[in-house]
Amino acid sequence: MRSSMLHASETGPVRKENVVALQRAEMRMARWMRGVKLKDRLPSKELRERLGVDDIALIWQQNRLRWYRHVLRKDDDDWVKKCMENEAEGSRPRGRPKRTWKEVVREVCQARKLNKEDAMDHCKWRTVIKEVR
Repeated sequence: MRSSMLHASETGPVRKENVVALQRAEMRMARWMRGVKLKDRLPSKELRERLGVDDIALIWQQNRLRWYRHVLRKDDDDWVKKCMENEAEGSRPRGRPKRTWKEVVREVCQARKLNKEDAMDHCKWRTVIKEVR
């Protein structure tokens, strides 16, 4: 179920309403699997604990950080790394700019107190991204 819902999710930014919609869909499926009705008023957190799964937004963050570490460890002349570091030329359209993948990753890294040097330490990186926040 989750693998198809999160396919390639680590490679692009996501809007808050998309995360909320995905969480709702996941909880509908979880309630259906466990036979829990909405009128039972079982909190989502408790249902997740019963199923032994984490919040899908947390999994999304972990996948994004795992991909980020993978790209950081690549050679500087690798095309994937060059694409990540590339800045688009020209002016942006009017209005609020869309969030970029790099902005999202930077925010998550700041919240978890990670930096680029930590990406080279596999054990530390893995431990920090697996912590439930």
